[in-house]
Amino acid sequence: MRRASSKKGPANSTTSSNSSAMDLFRSASGKAATKELERIDQLYYTYANESSGMIDPEGIEYLCSDLEVEHTDVRILMLAWKMQAEKQGYFTLEEWRRGLKALRSDTIIKLKKALPDLENEVRRPSNYVEFYSYAFRYCLTEEKQKSIDIESICELLELVLGSQFHLQVDLFIQYLRTQIDYKVINMDQWMGFYRFCHEISFPDFNNYDEELAWPLILDNFVEWVRSKQS
Repeated sequence: MRRASSKKGPANSTTSSNSSAMDLFRSASGKAATKELERIDQLYYTYANESSGMIDPEGIEYLCSDLEVEHTDVRILMLAWKMQAEKQGYFTLEEWRRGLKALRSDTIIKLKKALPDLENEVRRPSNYVEFYSYAFRYCLTEEKQKSIDIESICELLELVLGSQFHLQVDLFIQYLRTQIDYKVINMDQWMGFYRFCHEISFPDFNNYDEELAWPLILDNFVEWVRSKQS
């Protein structure tokens, strides 16, 4: 009896061709990724301090100049958030790589063009509460520090929340600069004000219930506002 002809040869040939094509694709992708990382690193060392090997406040000033934004621009804080930078005013190489790879930016031109998309990403409700929390932690400059002085908090509020809740932020800043009971703000109070802006009707505060778990400073703030309104 004649054996059925085998088709293993052509099949193996096709498989081998597909495998070769995939290997070439992976090789090209790997080389492209390596080149991208090299450019990201090269850009990093354009701004890094030679002695520390980190981008320090002076380097960030130069970076802002090349991006044509002020160093106080909220998008620089957003960039730090994207990098998950741990120390205020400093970027490490690992943080820089993390942020710029995510933004697909290996040149200053690409990074500048990526800023509007980054801002849109941060402004999404699912991301913004994380960014708002990060902004507080980023400003904790000392080891074991858990609170921030009132003046710095006022500046930070204006930066990260002023464009969304301008009236609430302005009034809260007035209160903070007037009152004498609090010299610092902690994370619970910081996050409480974010929730306050989203949940409480303004300027009447009709749905504000002091019996709920609001930070005491917000009870005092509402009382202060109502006394001004009466």
